Amino acid sequence: MEIRKLEQMFEVLRSKPKKRLVAAFANDDHTICAVNAAVDEGLIDATLLGDEYTIAEVCKAENIDISKFTIIHEPVDVKAAAMACDLINAGEADILMKGLLPTDKYMRAILNKERGLCPPNVTLAHVAVIENPNYHKLMVASDCAIIPLPDIKQKQQLLKYVVDVAKALGVSTPKVAMITATEQMSANIPACVDAAIISKMNERGQIKGCVVEGPISLDLATDAETAAIKGMKSPVAGDADCLVFPNLEASNVFYKCCSKFDKSEIGAMLMGAKVPCVLSSRGDTSKTKLYSIALAAMMAK
Repeated sequence: MEIRKLEQMFEVLRSKPKKRLVAAFANDDHTICAVNAAVDEGLIDATLLGDEYTIAEVCKAENIDISKFTIIHEPVDVKAAAMACDLINAGEADILMKGLLPTDKYMRAILNKERGLCPPNVTLAHVAVIENPNYHKLMVASDCAIIPLPDIKQKQQLLKYVVDVAKALGVSTPKVAMITATEQMSANIPACVDAAIISKMNERGQIKGCVVEGPISLDLATDAETAAIKGMKSPVAGDADCLVFPNLEASNVFYKCCSKFDKSEIGAMLMGAKVPCVLSSRGDTSKTKLYSIALAAMMAK
């Protein structure tokens, strides 16, 4: 079944064996409440790693039954993040989630060469699944948070990540738009050159399992009427499943416009590590955090 609403992930996950999430330095109500909601929905089992006394106080304040979690005491944030990675490397957890520690410390734990979660030469990237009320299906977008200016090899990896996610959501042959400022092939715009090369690689069978169009502008990729007016004939035009952006500025602005102006529901995670990694901020809604946990559970092996 093709998942067209983020909430539909819950039904799929309930039919599968539960994955275990470990929240690194889970000392805050935002993290604990999000994990609690995922446990109550029957999506995951959970380990909260942090200061056990603070965790107990938060659970009491939020009227959460602490017995539904496994609690591991580690009151130092960097040590908690490293220990969370250790649990995953030992096969005792399948998903990592950021708790109340700065993003740079979370990322350093993931990238640590000795105890981290990244194989050599891996491309770590952010992938978001967006349920925009103004679009007829889910959109999978990358990279909205990690890579400032991906080169052509990194864009091929981003393409693989978004395709993998789309397929996990039930899309048999994802339609991928390599987003640029224009659909015209301009040698003066490096993003257009990269998009044209990747599109041609797909056409010649070097990139399989999806349909790639590029260069293509965002309006042509997502609006069938605009595509018809401009005479753009492509199976991707107006019906893209996946959007690969040329740089961080473009993708991050798109992500935040969807979130703030369109009131989109979003699930997001980091890909490229040994396991999916939930990277939420205190500004994310509780639904975004819940959907992010569910998305990570969908992608966990």
